[in-house]
Amino acid sequence: MNSKNKLLVYPDSAALSEAAAGLIIHVAAEAVKERGRFAISLSGGSTPEQLYRLLSQASFAAQIPWAHTFVFWGDERWVPEDDNRNNASMARALLFDKIDIPKGNIYPVPVDVPPVESAKTYETTIRTFFGNEPPHFDLILLGLGENGHTASLFPGTEVLHETEALVKEVYIEELSMYRITMTAPLINLARNVVFLVSGSGKAEVLKTVLTGGYNPSQIPAQLIKPGDGELY
Repeated sequence: MNSKNKLLVYPDSAALSEAAAGLIIHVAAEAVKERGRFAISLSGGSTPEQLYRLLSQASFAAQIPWAHTFVFWGDERWVPEDDNRNNASMARALLFDKIDIPKGNIYPVPVDVPPVESAKTYETTIRTFFGNEPPHFDLILLGLGENGHTASLFPGTEVLHETEALVKEVYIEELSMYRITMTAPLINLARNVVFLVSGSGKAEVLKTVLTGGYNPSQIPAQLIKPGDGELY
């Protein structure tokens, strides 16, 4: 852990979610004040579900400038939009269907085209959104798998060595599934990267990520080191 990294510990998942909501509210306000918009990338999985439910509540939702908030995803399972494994579908049901955000501000990963085309299309969408500026997301939310993966950067996959593309397709053998993922170079351009990690089952891998030897081919989360951003 270097001085730019912040390790914050909470007594339970409710406190964790409240702290994450507070950070999102703070970063959103600063981003809109400084640049006129807030670009956030969300994660899937079960850990952020409580956070999304919290953000949908009136007391929290009222503190986020939704009209100036633009939403992307760090990764997506290549399954139909209405599949309950679809990350965007989950966030839509828990959060976006319950708040007043322009539909045009939401950028789900396209899953109605082949994986290679999906990745290329999503990269084009991101590059177009940022225009001539580098693609610095204001906040990227990530999870951590018990095998050390984050987004869809899984141990032993070729995407871990990607240096040029912002988004890539990856086939996960153990899941028999394609996924579309932001690459480490794109994630590391973010102004803030937030890992949400909860539960005793993640304790050992979190310890390895933070204090173990550097072995990103087996612990891909170790690839995430924002160049100029904050890492939580």
